[in-house]
Amino acid sequence: MTTVPSLLAGLNSGEIPLDSVPDNRLYSVASAIYLGGLKGPDELLGQLSSLQRDLLGFQKTLIEGDLAQAIDASEALLHRSRSPEERDAECEVRLRIERALIGAVDEEAIGAELRWCVDRLNAMMPESPLHGIAILNLAAWHTSIGEVMMAMAIHADISKEGGHLAEIRGLSRLEVGRILTTMGDLDPAMRHLWTAREIFLANEMQAEAVIAGLEWLDLALEGVSDDAPTMSERIRDSEPRELPGDTWIDSNPSDVREVIEALLPILMKDVSGEERTDLGLIFDAAEILTETSWSLALVDRIDEIQDSRLLDVLQS
Repeated sequence: MTTVPSLLAGLNSGEIPLDSVPDNRLYSVASAIYLGGLKGPDELLGQLSSLQRDLLGFQKTLIEGDLAQAIDASEALLHRSRSPEERDAECEVRLRIERALIGAVDEEAIGAELRWCVDRLNAMMPESPLHGIAILNLAAWHTSIGEVMMAMAIHADISKEGGHLAEIRGLSRLEVGRILTTMGDLDPAMRHLWTAREIFLANEMQAEAVIAGLEWLDLALEGVSDDAPTMSERIRDSEPRELPGDTWIDSNPSDVREVIEALLPILMKDVSGEERTDLGLIFDAAEILTETSWSLALVDRIDEIQDSRLLDVLQS
């Protein structure tokens, strides 16, 4: 499936004519321009229906933080999406997802509403970006109420063998890694976080790759051994399990080095901030692997560092 950035690149270069954007991608592309600030032809907004344009305005209101106005607007928009004059199933699903997430429906109805959206999209737009987002939202809701096994089962619908976008798979693997971390099942947690990081890197999602890398590193530094298998070996040799367990495998220093070398140039762009646990992980890794160049990189910026705990260890 062609991604929104690639569609925009084609539109901006003239390789993709404006009238050839698929109807089921039109709103997503327009949203990336209007809400995401990406470059694209202004004429694209003219291709939207009146309801779709008003839906964009509603989502902008949400981004700006005016929740009360957004809830009021969503009720009228939902009615329009179901009306004979403006019936639009995709807009209805988008609105019902947003309304469930912003508290516009009764709390006890949130789960059923999100499930309806997933099932509707599975029938209407299977494995589309919106379908993937709906699955992620449903899984996140189950996690939020402590139903982690149900969340894991829902995430299983986003698999490598399926047709979901890589970005959706990466976000799913990241969340599964987090769930397994809270359960103390750290070996598979590290595998999922590593997989998420690789997906993000392959798709130029730098911010998400940094997050996945830091969360993996936080676990990896609990035990590092030259004899430990690499993450690629652990992923290759992993086998399905019926139930989660309580597992741990030391990390291999080569993987730690790979992650640190990727993180360091990004994190060192700005070392300010009173709580920089990310820089603390860099220092811990330097101590564990006796890699003085990493700690020296921090020492060289000591006048800019504001985290008091990090300053204490650097000055000791």
